[in-house]
Amino acid sequence: MENSKPNYRPVVGLALVSLILCGLFFPLLITGIARIVFPNQANGDLAKLDGRTVGSYLIDNDFTLPVFFHARNESNVLTASASLVDPDITLDQAYSQIPGISQATDIPSSNLTNIVNGNVEGTFWIFGSPYVNVLKLNLILINEYPAVYKNFTA
Repeated sequence: MENSKPNYRPVVGLALVSLILCGLFFPLLITGIARIVFPNQANGDLAKLDGRTVGSYLIDNDFTLPVFFHARNESNVLTASASLVDPDITLDQAYSQIPGISQATDIPSSNLTNIVNGNVEGTFWIFGSPYVNVLKLNLILINEYPAVYKNFTA
């Protein structure tokens, strides 16, 4: 038998075709479908304040001032999402922040509790726990209490 040289051309060709189909065509197809079916989510579900984009409802926006609700703080770091960018907190986590926000802003605790209770995001039937979106709560605070949050609307 003669020593023949291995032919890698079919393997390389299949790898290139797979790369183009799976790495380029399929992601573009799925992105196009998502932009048609779910246009807000596919574009980041962006939040606007006074016509300016101020964040996304889909990721944590890292509020640090004591006048805002926070997605991550010392009291809820153990229950945070694995990615640490989840913008949602449980009702207990939101309620635990109300005294501090009330003290920092002089907004009555009852008003803050009403805002939290009015923005509870549901779960699917019995699955999961009720939660609130931190960005949504903070934008409501800015809009409902412009005197307190005047520096955040300019």
